[in-house]
Amino acid sequence: QYSPDSVAGADGELDPTEVTFPGCSCRSLSCTAPQCPCLRRSHSYSGPCLRLPQQQQQQPFSRPVFECNSLCSCGESCQNRLVQRGLQLRLQVFRTPRKGWGVRALEPIPRGRFVCEYAGEVLGFAEAHRRIQAQAAEEPNYIIAVREHLHDGQVMETFVDPTRVGNVGRFLNHSCEPNLLMVPVRVDSMVPRLALFAAIDIAAGEELSFDYSGRFHNVPEASREHTPREEENSLRKPCYCGARTCASFLPWDSSLFSTP
Repeated sequence: QYSPDSVAGADGELDPTEVTFPGCSCRSLSCTAPQCPCLRRSHSYSGPCLRLPQQQQQQPFSRPVFECNSLCSCGESCQNRLVQRGLQLRLQVFRTPRKGWGVRALEPIPRGRFVCEYAGEVLGFAEAHRRIQAQAAEEPNYIIAVREHLHDGQVMETFVDPTRVGNVGRFLNHSCEPNLLMVPVRVDSMVPRLALFAAIDIAAGEELSFDYSGRFHNVPEASREHTPREEENSLRKPCYCGARTCASFLPWDSSLFSTP
C-alpha cells in the first residue's frame, strides 16, 4: 500500500500523525531566526536545501531539525516547511542488474536538496524484533532502525517498516559510498520523519542510495553495527554497490536479530 507519509504500526505503540509540539506565534509568511522558536532549536534550511557542512563535523553531535508544524501561525510558504511538503522531484523506480529494484533521479539534484522520505509503519522495538525474527533468510528486510544519541547519553530509537505500507524510499539501495544522507526531521511530534537529502550533487540518471548502517556522516561510535563472527557471515546478504570501499556485505544490526 502506497503512503507518502509514515503511519502508525499494527502494534499501535507510536502514532506519527499525533500533534504534541506547540506552534510558533510568528505572524510573517516565513519565519526567521532567532525570532522563531522552531528555528532557534533547529538546524536551518536554505531554500529547498538542508545546510550541510563543507566537511564532516568533528563534534560528536549535530543540531536536530524541527520544522514549523500544524499549530504554527506562519503560512504554508514558510521556509521552515520542507520535508512535510513531500516529494517534489522526478524519480524513477527501475530494475537494476544485481540489486533488484532501485531508484534513480530523472533530473539533477543539488547537494543538500530534500529528495524523499523513508516512510512506512512506525513500530516499537518489540514488534520490529518480532517481524525480523519471523522473516526467512532469503526474504528482503526493509525495517530500518534509526538511533539518535542525545547529549545526556540516552539513545532514542525509531523503527520504520515499509514492507506493507510505504513510499518510493523502500526501493532505495544501500551503498558504501552513497549520494544520500538520512536525517531525522521532526514536524508535529518527537516521532521523526526519516528524510533523505542529497549528500553531493547528483546527476540526472544516477542511481540514488544511502548507507543503511548510519556510518555515513556520523562518528563511528554512533552505529550499533558490530563486526560479525565468521559464522554470521553466512546469514548476511552480499553488497553489490560497486564502491571502491565496499564492505562486501550489507550492514548488520545485531540488536534486531538476536534474542532479547
